[in-house]
Amino acid sequence: MKETDPSSSGNGRIALAAPLDEEAVGRLRSGDRVSITGTLVTARDAAHRRFVEIIRAGGKLPFKPRGAVIYYVGPTPAPPGRAIGSAGPTTAARMDPYAGKLLELGVKGMIGKGPRSAGLRASLKKHRAVYFVATGGAGALLSGHVRKADVIAFEELGPEAVRLLEVEDFPAIVACDSLGGDLFETAQAKYRG
Repeated sequence: MKETDPSSSGNGRIALAAPLDEEAVGRLRSGDRVSITGTLVTARDAAHRRFVEIIRAGGKLPFKPRGAVIYYVGPTPAPPGRAIGSAGPTTAARMDPYAGKLLELGVKGMIGKGPRSAGLRASLKKHRAVYFVATGGAGALLSGHVRKADVIAFEELGPEAVRLLEVEDFPAIVACDSLGGDLFETAQAKYRG
């Protein structure tokens, strides 16, 4: 899917369609505010371990990795009338040992909170992908951007089961871009100076 005109988001954010393509990813820079519409795959630690086991065994992942955006979230149960419960991001660094394998298969985006390791940032650059941050502690607000949520794998993991989310105008910030830019480093340097 193609990136849409940034002015069309109406909220000062760059409007993105997920799954992402390389052209859209290549235009993003650390610090850009984005609004994502389309599909996200949810996965946390346990699911990432299983993904890597599947890949090593030559199996097929439960989602199409090409262009996928993975959201590091374990949502709470959906209240009546909602697609999902509170859905705030979890600490992304816990996925660093596994995320490189997914980037090799074509994953183009990840959403979490907190900084990433030097190795993961190098992998983002090598595979032309991005890492977004979503606001921690705002899970109830973020869940309001989820229109549909379906478990697609590992249902026995409960909140950490893999889900396919349909989202509309999901707000995030580009923390690490495909050129090596890292908002955590530049922001800290700015305030130190």
